[in-house]
Amino acid sequence: MTSLIFDQGLPRSAAAILIHKGYNVVHVADLGLSEATDMEIIQYAHKEERTIVTLDADFHALLKIGGHSRPSVIRVRLEGLKGKELAELLEQVIPVVDSDLRRGALVTVNEKTIRIHRLSS
Repeated sequence: MTSLIFDQGLPRSAAAILIHKGYNVVHVADLGLSEATDMEIIQYAHKEERTIVTLDADFHALLKIGGHSRPSVIRVRLEGLKGKELAELLEQVIPVVDSDLRRGALVTVNEKTIRIHRLSS
């Protein structure tokens, strides 16, 4: 199963719910990275082999422009989700995209679709 790191702005309660259900999740705030730059979070996620979960489009741009193949990113394009809602959404999305995340992918999730862009190896 994919290991996750939640970006600032995502509810810590969602991470707690997923951890309780057996997912390997950390939140940047719990790592002392709440004020880290996007590149610092990318470097941490790459080193720890974690997929970044974020509301921020910058992660996709930085990875594409830099020609990176890792880490993978799930960008949630639904703002205002409470912890339970976000956890439920990720429980639906992750099984669908898990194999892509393991290979390196940028995933965008909105109300109606899941888009996957595979990163070059």
